[in-house]
Amino acid sequence: MDGTILIADDDRTIRTVLTQAFSRAGCKVHATSSLNTLLRWVGEGRGDLVISDVVMPDGNGLEQIPEIGRLRPDLPVIVISAQNTIMTAIRANEVAAYDYLPKPFDLPDLMKRAARALIRKRPQRPEASHGDDGENLPLIGRTPAMQEVYRLVARILNTDMPVLIMGESGTGKSLIARVIHEFSDRRSLPMVTAGASDLEDIDAVHAILAKAKTGSVLFDEIADLTPEAQARLVRNLDALGENAPRLMATTQRDLGAELAEGRFRSDLFYRLSAFSLSVPPLRSRIDDIPLLAAHFLARIERDGGENKGFAREAIDQMLKYHWPGNVRQLENLVRRLAVTVVESSINAVDVLAALGPADPTQGRRNAVGGESLSQSIAWHLNRYFSMHGDLPPPGGLYARILREMEMPLLDIALEATGGNQAKCAELLGINRNTLRKKLNELDIRVTRRRKLM
Repeated sequence: MDGTILIADDDRTIRTVLTQAFSRAGCKVHATSSLNTLLRWVGEGRGDLVISDVVMPDGNGLEQIPEIGRLRPDLPVIVISAQNTIMTAIRANEVAAYDYLPKPFDLPDLMKRAARALIRKRPQRPEASHGDDGENLPLIGRTPAMQEVYRLVARILNTDMPVLIMGESGTGKSLIARVIHEFSDRRSLPMVTAGASDLEDIDAVHAILAKAKTGSVLFDEIADLTPEAQARLVRNLDALGENAPRLMATTQRDLGAELAEGRFRSDLFYRLSAFSLSVPPLRSRIDDIPLLAAHFLARIERDGGENKGFAREAIDQMLKYHWPGNVRQLENLVRRLAVTVVESSINAVDVLAALGPADPTQGRRNAVGGESLSQSIAWHLNRYFSMHGDLPPPGGLYARILREMEMPLLDIALEATGGNQAKCAELLGINRNTLRKKLNELDIRVTRRRKLM
């Protein structure tokens, strides 16, 4: 890597780590805790890349990016921020930041982005301003999964690409579509949402597109459309001219499977999926649950409700739950507890009573519904870690996890091969002696069984 890096961050540790990393990579580095110093360096013509924090002692890093652009139009700026909300990502995009990373960031990832920035020119963005400070935005979350959603949303705001938003029921797909519209350059134009029932009439699609004008149209749960409605939609989309609305669609179904089964038209799929965005289920970002719960309580209080909060034990109980209804289910739970709990502090007993008895098969049933094996394992591991609160689980975790995976794998493979160890070893791709050793270690009894394959 070759170039001069200007670093502005009030955290001395971050300045030291970045200085050492970029110096080892062959770059020259100037680091400061002052935005004024950073602007002076930029004005003097120093630097090929700026890496800046947002909240600094002498100002806001985002607000200085337009000035950096005025002084040095081709100087890329990477924003790093602990204020990792959707609003930060959107504003970083609006002021033409080259990239945005939330803190804590992955150093190798930052180095790769910096290397790309050094060989690219600073992007230009249209000016925009919003009165919303971000507190009322529907997207809440600081986990890596949500940060990736934020970055993608910020990058596609002012494009014309159709967007397909995928995710389980209750994850907030329609909210993301609303953010894309309300923070784009089409925000002063209409946004029209249409479900399957709205598209059954022969002239419905034409009327909806005409109502949206050059704003946005959201086709909610697009997989629910009948074959006839899909055909009408394709014909109307083909007839759109230059002054067309932006198209967005949501689905909780696997459209790949729907295509394979012939239930969804391929031409409609390709018209609506120029850009695809996956919204993670709540169980894949359980660290966002305390933020979401606090947000919903604050909104209830702002609307005239009582001032209440969750006890630590109550949060722990929510972290252990699988949340099949995702964020919508969590919001409904918080609303119910805010009304039914008399005390100002909502405790674990209140949460358990509202959630009802746990269903031990719930996670298994949900995992089958389209998640990969690694996603299912990740959910179980996150749940296991969350059960220990702020403390790590007992040592020896690696061996315990492998044992938990090996036992059902060997047992099901034996079932599939009728208990024949030679065929089982061949199926697994391991030596027969290795199989025998593992069966003894795991105390798995081998009997002749009915073959499954």
